Amino acid sequence: MTDVASRAIAPAAKRAASPLPLADSPLGRTIATTATDIWNDSCAIDELEYAISYGAVGATANPTIVTDVWKKEPARWSRRVQALALEQPESTEVELAWRIVDEMSTRAAPLLLPAFEAQGGRQGRLSTQTDPTFHRSADRMVAQAVHFDGLAPNIIVKFPATAAGIRAMEEASFRGISVNTTVCFSVAQAVAAAEAIERGIVRREAAGESTASMGPVVTIMMGRIEDWLRLQAERDGIVSDPAALPWSGVAVFKRAYGLFREREFRARLLGAAIRHHYHWSELIGGDVVITMPATWQRRFNASAIEVRPRIDDPVDPAIVADLSRAFPDFVRAYEPDGLAIEDFDAFPPTARTIRAFIASYHELLHQVGDAMIPNPDARPAS
Repeated sequence: MTDVASRAIAPAAKRAASPLPLADSPLGRTIATTATDIWNDSCAIDELEYAISYGAVGATANPTIVTDVWKKEPARWSRRVQALALEQPESTEVELAWRIVDEMSTRAAPLLLPAFEAQGGRQGRLSTQTDPTFHRSADRMVAQAVHFDGLAPNIIVKFPATAAGIRAMEEASFRGISVNTTVCFSVAQAVAAAEAIERGIVRREAAGESTASMGPVVTIMMGRIEDWLRLQAERDGIVSDPAALPWSGVAVFKRAYGLFREREFRARLLGAAIRHHYHWSELIGGDVVITMPATWQRRFNASAIEVRPRIDDPVDPAIVADLSRAFPDFVRAYEPDGLAIEDFDAFPPTARTIRAFIASYHELLHQVGDAMIPNPDARPAS
């Protein structure tokens, strides 16, 4: 269609030149024998090294992940903030927090460069996320994305599927920035994001600019759809088939995948927010990405789940019917016209996730502030 790095790669071409230590694990076989790729849902170095050992080709970060990485190495990052504060005596805690985000990203990105270079930008990406407090400002998101894009050649930038985020994705794509849509829970949001990315790529091509190394993805946070429906069921006393809820995010993802193939979008779908093995096993075989935390990677690699293509296996219509009967918000997520763009921001999974990301960002600011101004009431470490 064009030279955007979104063409499917034959499984044989994905295999490393030398055997990987965990190539024969379930996730290793997923990558080696199908069109499906796995990313590590963290920028922590030890977790990324484990993922690469079976063939994972990407990593993701968001405010919660960055905060968790800090918690794994608090002394390291506290010392780094203190050093940066000495070097830049007028910097605020906000500025220093984003320096830490930059450094976490640039520390992890080189591990993925071999895959990035081998596959021309389709694989080997390190995601970094725009400030969650910018979710209503397209201009601020794009300006920050331009900064992130300059950190390393294999950076991909996350934008939320809010009304402003959709506008920002088009402009960022026009500027040659690879986009990763996040805070996305519905077919309507995924399609709107893919269309915005497509418009930006078309504008870039019309301007005579290269798109050869671009590798956009559109994330559907499957587990967070399920989380919201479970919360609704408990809060509002909704009774539904207990076997149906685990299929909710899978059903939305598969509906979107069919439309992505039908409309030949150049962005790939990415499944995220893993809650159980359906969020991996039911996507196997698709030309998609699945990002998962290290805890789930190890559980899946220790499992006896059969690695076989299931992406084209439809979700039982009786399950879709039960979810549709019990949960109007499932209908809004599942139907391509279930949400208008102006409704994206207020959709409960969107609002809940933005609130969570902002809370994690504020926690990061608190960690940076504590490092800059240590609490004198605390006993010094011996």
